[in-house]
Amino acid sequence: MEMVVIGTGDAFSATRAGSSAVVLAPHGHVLIDAPDGLMRALAEASHRSGIAIGAGTIDDILLTHLHADHANGLEMFGFRRWVDRRNGVGCLPRLHTPRAVAARLWERLAPSMDQGGTAGLADYFDVRFLPEGAACDVAGLSVRHRMTQHSIPCCGFLLSCGGRTLGWSGDTVFDPAHVAWLGAADVIVHETSESAIHTPIAALNALPAEVRRKVRLIHMADAFDPACTDMRPLEAGERVAI
Repeated sequence: MEMVVIGTGDAFSATRAGSSAVVLAPHGHVLIDAPDGLMRALAEASHRSGIAIGAGTIDDILLTHLHADHANGLEMFGFRRWVDRRNGVGCLPRLHTPRAVAARLWERLAPSMDQGGTAGLADYFDVRFLPEGAACDVAGLSVRHRMTQHSIPCCGFLLSCGGRTLGWSGDTVFDPAHVAWLGAADVIVHETSESAIHTPIAALNALPAEVRRKVRLIHMADAFDPACTDMRPLEAGERVAI
């Protein structure tokens, strides 16, 4: 299993796209979150990684939550695929998320996407609720989720394939139980921000060395200093083998 990093910034980054990645799954590309400027971020990551990635290659999206730096890109992605289908290209993209996150999804998107009241969420996405306490198949990945501690409903993911597992924290306050759940992964992508609703780097630095060796950092402020930790920050366009 391999992923291409799309963005690594926090909500206020002026230099980086919001935290996101594309997992190269057995049956297609799976996008984790859809930040602002998604089309440009995908194009830049495609160029840097050497892997052709774009709205047309992604049929599955895993959505952690509805904050702008994770969900604003859904609008342009949805419109792009809607236009493509009208021209006979592609399928209705599948959006996988917990029921609690999906509950207000159309409320979030409708002001710009309802086309004067003639369109609904089902015109843009095939929304599939992630099952509680169980795994499901997404493009050949076994996907499990766990709700995090954040200001709105949010989740993290464990994605498994071929005996390897990727952990994705989602936005969260530091939560030892969540870190323990993610510990089943071979590689853990964990957010870090100095905010009351995020995980400060000092908390991650205090984790045992065997856990820190698995952790790759994401959701960083522009001023983040890599020298403050022995965990490696990810970079947009980077290819990460799991």
